[in-house]
Amino acid sequence: MAVESPGRSPGGAAVMEKAPERVRKKAPRYKVLLHNDPVNTMEYVVNTLRQVVPQLSEPDALAVMLEAHNSGVGLVIVCDIEPAEFYCETLKAKGLTSSIEPES
Repeated sequence: MAVESPGRSPGGAAVMEKAPERVRKKAPRYKVLLHNDPVNTMEYVVNTLRQVVPQLSEPDALAVMLEAHNSGVGLVIVCDIEPAEFYCETLKAKGLTSSIEPES
């Protein structure tokens, strides 16, 4: 006589009950900002942006640098708080002025 254990199908596979769907609240995102830099060369700023934020292509880094140069501040990237803090602090360590603010 075959005895089936509770919660198992006749084939022996465990029966998984689907967990109720949870609505996950999205983590807040943060903008990493580059401020105009009258000290370093434009080439240094572009190269540093590309080193610190590998996702940035050369044209993207150039656009961020020009935005900061022309308007005083440029948007580097929008991301979670931990990478935003890392990018900001690393840019500062390399002599660039950077800040973060919540994405609104």
